[in-house]
Parts: sequence; structure tokens; C-alpha cells
Amino acid sequence: MARALVNLAVGTVVFFLLFLLSQSNPSKSPPRLLPPPHHGTRPAMVLPLFPSSKNSSRTFLHSHRHLLRSDSHSSHPNARMRLYDDLLLNGYYTTRLWIGTPPQQFALIVDTGSTVTYVPCATCEQCGRHQDPKFQPDLSSTYQPVKCNLDCNCDSDRVQCIYERQYAEMSSSSGVLGEDILSFGNQSELVPQRAVFGCENEETGDLYSQHADGIMGLGRGDLSVVDQFVEKGVISDSFSLCYGGMDIGGGAMVLGGISVPSDMVFSYADPVRSPYYNIDLKEIHVAGKQLSLNPRVFDGKYGTVLDSGTTYAYLPEPAFLAFKEAILKELNGLKQIRGPDPNYNDICFSTASSDVSELSKTFPTVEMVFGYQQKLLLSPENYLFRHSKVHGAYCLGIFQNEKDPTTLLGGIIVRNTLVTYDREQSKIGFWKTNCSELWERLHITGAISPSPSSSGKGNSTESPTTTAPDGSPHYDFPGKIQISKIILDMSLSVNHSYLKPQINKLTEFIAKELDVNASQVHLLNFTSEGNSSLVRLAIVPSDSLTYISNETATNIISRLAEHRVKLPDTFGNYQLVQWKVESSTKQTWWGRNYTVVVMALIIIVVIGLSVYGVWGMWRRKQQTVNSYKPVGAAAPEQELQPL
Repeated sequence: MARALVNLAVGTVVFFLLFLLSQSNPSKSPPRLLPPPHHGTRPAMVLPLFPSSKNSSRTFLHSHRHLLRSDSHSSHPNARMRLYDDLLLNGYYTTRLWIGTPPQQFALIVDTGSTVTYVPCATCEQCGRHQDPKFQPDLSSTYQPVKCNLDCNCDSDRVQCIYERQYAEMSSSSGVLGEDILSFGNQSELVPQRAVFGCENEETGDLYSQHADGIMGLGRGDLSVVDQFVEKGVISDSFSLCYGGMDIGGGAMVLGGISVPSDMVFSYADPVRSPYYNIDLKEIHVAGKQLSLNPRVFDGKYGTVLDSGTTYAYLPEPAFLAFKEAILKELNGLKQIRGPDPNYNDICFSTASSDVSELSKTFPTVEMVFGYQQKLLLSPENYLFRHSKVHGAYCLGIFQNEKDPTTLLGGIIVRNTLVTYDREQSKIGFWKTNCSELWERLHITGAISPSPSSSGKGNSTESPTTTAPDGSPHYDFPGKIQISKIILDMSLSVNHSYLKPQINKLTEFIAKELDVNASQVHLLNFTSEGNSSLVRLAIVPSDSLTYISNETATNIISRLAEHRVKLPDTFGNYQLVQWKVESSTKQTWWGRNYTVVVMALIIIVVIGLSVYGVWGMWRRKQQTVNSYKPVGAAAPEQELQPL
């Protein structure tokens, strides 16, 4: 038994030693590059937005087709797909949606003013030629028609539920309702979900001639995909949109809650004010001066509606006239020219520069003021569009809404703005950001919150390359550290196949611009993302040094982040998406394992004393047993000792 106790003690000591040694050198896990979203929210889906062919008309009736209807927060990354082109150049954004088993792909217009998602059905004889083939229910093993019931409109035979939508520009869509599996691409971590959608049997007007297959309805209503998924409990009652800026485009759509920036501007969104997404617009300021308007001017008819399916902005007549007068007063020194389309009375100005970044030097800022004095700052790209025929000329993208008292704010107002439709809290949030840059962070990190971050935990410091909330650059490290490696994630606006044979030259140019040896720049990863490329580089110390100083690392990161590195035009434009530094601390074996050794010795002493005590008690017990003699037993003779 004593031998068994000793073996147990030895085994226990060996186990604790191995455990402590494993804890002293933990395996490195992938770093979290951005703060996680708030806990307690459900998974969010990130869907791609794809600009498609533009519509020819800019009239309010055409853009505002969804205002006439016939019927009275997660920590998991999801689907992340990059966007291309521009809202104003292409007319609308679409998202890819897959329906059925096996999946059939469709390009659908993202529309917050529509409540039904629909695609052309294989049986449709009055549907136009669109981007993708029609949906074939017979090829989907999971498709089921929605049978006639008390909660829907039924066909003439009262067999199947039907839908019908009419729009203000006199286009329409009608068909039957079906249920099938909707999926959002192979990057979505939310599993495909069953949902009800429309299978078109007839299209008219622009719906017939458009390139997109159909519409994805994000409005309020039982047939909206948002409402359906919220009802099933798979996402929180929220979604977000982020459109790219002038000449850049891009963006993302998120179904579900996100961790919003702390300085996001919110407006109350009355869910019963109208069937659409309303905001509480009170004032408009031009160049810091408030327009002389009664706040009730923005509350006529449907109120102030925010609509992703509309390209431009439309104000009631009094508001538009006051806005135009204020703009013309601020720009009285600029030459006014005719618009690109003779069919429209556009207000356009000729400038000396075509650089979008220089617009704020010429054109005034505009502020939209919501309730409780919440202010959304509009830069010139939020109310101007580029003249298509005159170089360096721009036109107002805000028009009069004919005689309609509704205020309609389309996509131009929210370019480079993250817009969160928080339906659960009845509010809509706005946060100015670079949506293309935000998309890069979404793609690489899987996080939506774009606020800068750094971590001093472990041996690395990570941060997206952005500015801090006060506008100052953010490249801080947690104290003085010895940096063994700088990891840089860069996006370049050239495609993968073109850049691949040039990749070695790229690293050489970067090394030269950063004043480091070419041997210090290592290519870690090189991937394709649509028409762009994503490159991950590592910069290590030179052969004569053991680490990179904090000053050198800050200089390298800031030069890339602030675009002070000049690359040849063959590499296109670049963006430093995020950076990470790894620290190196050289210690002796004793220094690294001091705690482990001390703890092991303490454990050995404790276990040894315990074993010794148990062994002593066992020996004493054995002696007691051996000394016991039954009554009458023979006793050994003992020699008498002399007195």
C-alpha cells in the first residue's frame, strides 16, 4: 500500500508539472482585431450589395415607387462580400440571394420601402429578361406553395395565396406566394432559413425592363424578410446599410444587431407614423445658418422618409426653395451651368477641381437637425452628384418633390454613412465613416464596430487603421515594447491576376518607401476580393537589430495609414486596413519558468509531507496489530538479566 501511495504522489507531481509548463507557454490564438459586439444579441447576417444598371429617370415618381402600395446584437462573423461601383452611376444596389434546394441565385434590389421579396417564376410569360434565370420551383426539393388561408389574398380558385404590388411610376408586380429556404452565401454563419417570398407571374413598367431580377423587401410587414426572421428569433429586430462615397461606391448590408459607435447620431423613428421608415427631421442648416422654415414642413403627408430604394433627395416646395436660395447665396462666385440632361432643370456649378476631397473647400456643409438637437453633418458628396459631361462640374442632388409634402431622403444623403435601422428601439442611427474602408474591416475581421482599438494583452498589439473619435491618428502602443514584427493588411484596387506577377516588385517598392531593406518585408498572404486584392505583409528587424523601436513602428504605420507612401500607378490605390505588432522579450530559462519551478516545489513538498504522514500512520497501525496477543497464547521465553 505504501508503494501505491508513493506512485500516486509521483504521478500527481508529474501531472502538475506538465500542466504548469503548458500554461507558461500558451498557444497563440488568432487575435481579435476589433472590439466584439455587445453580448446578448442574436447572430447577424452580412449581405453583399451590388450596384446594377441605372434607371433613366430622376423624377420623384420614378424613384419613389414604393410609396404607393396595393395592400392597406452578435459576436459571430457572418457573410461578408465586397461591393463595387456607385449608387448614382448604377441606379440601385442589389444583393445576392439564393433560394431553394439546390440554391438558385438572384440579384435583388435592396428596398426599405417594400415589404415583399420576389423573383420571376418559371411560369411567368409576362416577365422581362433579367440578370439570372427564372426561379424554377420544380427543381427545388424544399419548395412549398402557400395555400389559401384567412391571412392572405387568394387566387380566383381559392387554392393559393397571391401578392400584388403597384408602384408610383406605374410599374407593378404580381404572383403567387411560396415558401422555401433562403441562404445568403457561403460566408454567412447563420444557417439558411425558410421564408415566404413572391414568385412573379407578371411584371410591368420598369420592373419589366430592369436588369435586376427582383426586389428584397426590408420594410415593415409580415412578408418582409426582416419581420420573418425576427419572428423566428434568428436575428434581432435591426438591420444596417452602409453606402460608399462619390467615385468609390461599395458597402454592406447587415441583417441583425451590431455594436454601434458611441458617437452615432440617432433620430426617433415612429413605427406608426407611416408604413415606411420615418425620421424626426426638424431643421436644415446651410453653412451653419438655419433655414427659416416651420418645422412642420417636414411632417407633411408621410413625414420624412428614409428610403434605400431612392437615389436622390426630395424636399417639399418651401423647404427646397429655401435650401436652393441658401446654396446659391453661398456659391455666388461660381459659374452656374446647364445640367447633363436637357430634360431636367438641374442646378449645376463649374469648379476648378475634380478632386472629391477638395469639394468641402468650395461647397458649404449642410446639417440636418433631428429631435433633441441631434445633428447629422452632410458633406458635399451627400447633396451633389458629378456632372457627366463637364469635367469638374457638380449638380445639386436635392430636388423639389413636386407638390407632394412628403420629405424623401434617398441614398445620396447617406453616402459614406453607416445607417442602423434599430426597429426594436424605434430609432435610426447615422455615423459618418468611410464605408469602403469599413467594408475592408468587415471582410478581414468579421467585426462591424469600426472604432479603433489596441490591446496590450499577451505579446501583440492590434488596431484597425483609423482615426480616433476626436479625429487624431491612432497608432498607440501599450507602453515601450520591443517589437519583433509588424503585420500589415493592405487592400489594393487592382485585381489578383494582374498583381500576382508584380507582387515581388510591390514588396520592393514598399520597402524602399518605408526606408527598410527589402529582406525585412515578407509576404504572408495574398488573396483576391472581386476586382481588388488583399495583401498581408510582415516587417521584421534588420539583421543587425534584434527588435524594431516604437518610433520606427509608429513611423511605418502612420506613413501607410496617411497615404504618404507613393506607389506606382500600376498598383492602383491602396488602403491600410489594419495593423498589428508583436513584441519580443528575451529572458533566461529561469526567468521564463521561475513561477513554474516555485509552484512545482511547493506542490512536491505538500504532497511529500502528506505521503509521509499517511505512511507513518500506516506503520503505527501495523505495529499495533502485531503487538496484540490472544489470551492464553504462548509467550517467548526471555533470559533473566543479572541483578
